Amino acid sequence: MNGRLVRYLGTRLLLALVCLFVAVSAQARVLDFFQTYQPEVVVSDPYIEMHTGPGRGYPVFYVAGQGDRIQILKQRTEWFKVRVPRGQRLQEGWVHVEQMRHTLDLEGNQIDFGKIALGDFARRRWELGLNGGDFGGAASITGYLGYALNKHITVQFEATQILGNFSDGLMASGNIVMYPFPEWRVSPYFTIGTGMIKTKPHTTIVQAEDRTDEIVHAGTGVNVYLSDRFILRMEYKRHTVLTSRDDNQEIDQWKAGFSIFF
Repeated sequence: MNGRLVRYLGTRLLLALVCLFVAVSAQARVLDFFQTYQPEVVVSDPYIEMHTGPGRGYPVFYVAGQGDRIQILKQRTEWFKVRVPRGQRLQEGWVHVEQMRHTLDLEGNQIDFGKIALGDFARRRWELGLNGGDFGGAASITGYLGYALNKHITVQFEATQILGNFSDGLMASGNIVMYPFPEWRVSPYFTIGTGMIKTKPHTTIVQAEDRTDEIVHAGTGVNVYLSDRFILRMEYKRHTVLTSRDDNQEIDQWKAGFSIFF
């Protein structure tokens, strides 16, 4: 496998992880609503304001009155795109969640549009993250997917592309991550794991040989809860590359990025 192919596969892998990260983030927000609430609600306040876009900077162009039925089409952050009958026509616009809280379901019951809170992290099942940093002096980009066995222990799978001045690499690993205090807003964690690393030296006058080695690591990090499902994640790992020679290599890795949970 030549260096160009290594970089190509690594770039495609990380691009796929970015797309998956964005898609799952957006889809998780939509599923939260449609799995919990009915897609049609009734205005209980004297009126609610509809904006032309999902933000307070967009002008109000229509007001739905008390008793009007609103069909919910989709959600974007704290805004809902809705459809309201207007005579013989249908009017579509955006309503803020604070006003959506003044609606009822079709049976006349109050709807709870509660936000995702810090305590929901302890009830997560999946984590998905993307971060970048330094791997022994080389730039690194990492994507990961984790499954929570319980609120304290997560099984995690990582894929990393390493871009250095003298060599490139791809690393895949499986990890156990331990959260002693998952309910804290600033929550430390510890991780151990193992995997494989593929190193491709850049072409020189003398052709260097590609290497594939086993790698083990231990590390620590911290999650900083931001809002909704989003977490700022900072991490340090100490890697040991188990080479076929008697000169195992120790490598430090620092990285930071963002994660979501669902």
